[in-house]
Amino acid sequence: MENETTQDFQFNNRLDLRELQENVEKIKAELSKVIVGQKQVANLLIVALFAEGHVLLEGVPGVAKTITAKLLAKTLNTDFGRIQFTPDLMPSDVLGTSIFNLKEAEFEFKKGPVFANILLTDEINRAPAKTQAALFEVMEEQQVTIDGNKYPLESPYMILATQNPIEQEGTYKLPEAQLDRFLFKITIDYPTFEEEIEIITREHELKTTKLAQITNSLSKEKIVAYQQLIKQIIIEPHLIKYIAEIITNTRSNAFLYLGASPRASLALLKASKALAAINGRDFVTPEDIKQVAIPILIHRVIVTPEREMEGITAAQIIQDILKTVEIPR
Repeated sequence: MENETTQDFQFNNRLDLRELQENVEKIKAELSKVIVGQKQVANLLIVALFAEGHVLLEGVPGVAKTITAKLLAKTLNTDFGRIQFTPDLMPSDVLGTSIFNLKEAEFEFKKGPVFANILLTDEINRAPAKTQAALFEVMEEQQVTIDGNKYPLESPYMILATQNPIEQEGTYKLPEAQLDRFLFKITIDYPTFEEEIEIITREHELKTTKLAQITNSLSKEKIVAYQQLIKQIIIEPHLIKYIAEIITNTRSNAFLYLGASPRASLALLKASKALAAINGRDFVTPEDIKQVAIPILIHRVIVTPEREMEGITAAQIIQDILKTVEIPR
């Protein structure tokens, strides 16, 4: 009788994540055909996809920010859109506009490039504030409102934005309200010496274009199904409290001028569930939360001017908070 109860419990609570894991490995294998190293970046991009989040990729020119975003989109059987942000870009260039149809004698909405499943917004910080603000509703509510009419965007929906942190001329700092809508901020660093050799060697031996090597393996329907499956991942009450303690610590930290919002708490919840799932577990561990904490919080907090002058970074402060908050057992 006891064995039957145990079996029933396992049947009711365990999730079958094998197919999800297999597809994740396929995506990683496809990305590795072109991208050298950057395994953590690939992992976080997949987590963001399944957690229904947007990603801000930051790095100096030439570290494969744009190609990484394009390659991820190519591995998925979804619609892909790209917008090259420039100082003269208007909101209508992003969202679309109403055009008068002479034949029908009425206005007709022409959808902009934002109507795609995976949207690459290249050099997002080059557009002025009013164009950046055009993405607010899209990122949070997955819809566009034009002339009082609402136009929903198809799921899955993910924005991959890139920006160069070095060049300041002709750029506009992203507002905090927009930064808060990105699940992750991922910094792409220079490759190691060995990786640099591998990059050069691959380019020398390349016979076709980089994108031609990539095949897609995951449909829109599968992605949406996995997103729903991940919502069923178990997280214990003491881990929910652990997330809350991390977030509230950012608000009371003397080194931070601005702490994380409740949206950050929800981001930690969603991302840790997605990370657990792609690792083949139907439950969240403290390590899952710690692994996603820095890319989730780094762009949501502001270091005080005094500490910034001392060279202390947001990542260092978040790391200290993670060491300070007691890990639940």
